[in-house]
Amino acid sequence: MIINKSFFTSGLLAASLVILSAPAIAAEGVITPAEKAELRHDRREIHRDRREIRQNRNEIHGDRKELRSDRKELVRDRQELRRDLKSGAGKAEIVQDRKEIRDDRKELAGDRVELARDAKEQKGDNQELRQDRKEFRRDLKSAVKN
Repeated sequence: MIINKSFFTSGLLAASLVILSAPAIAAEGVITPAEKAELRHDRREIHRDRREIRQNRNEIHGDRKELRSDRKELVRDRQELRRDLKSGAGKAEIVQDRKEIRDDRKELAGDRVELARDAKEQKGDNQELRQDRKEFRRDLKSAVKN
């Protein structure tokens, strides 16, 4: 295409450039069906992850409540053992109570470790979810721009 000065001065060049670039401008902001399906899939996955994280958080909360009640029960058992010792209860009964308390303490320690592991996993899941949401927003923004 040969452009002369009169073409520039008449403003026709600017008009032709606008007309030529119009399809490119119109295509901007249009999301293809494949991109739309991928974004919809990503959104569903994020919602599913959020729901799972919420359920896990509720389970961890319940486990913590249960652990607190177990600790309180263990304290009551120890107090009862002390009372039995002071009152001079039977030796076999005291030995049995001590064994039960020891077993309860071991179980409680195992529960604490498991709860700490669950909380750590929950923290990792939250970080992954944040990253997924960030990527989703970035993908959505780039799909709209392209």
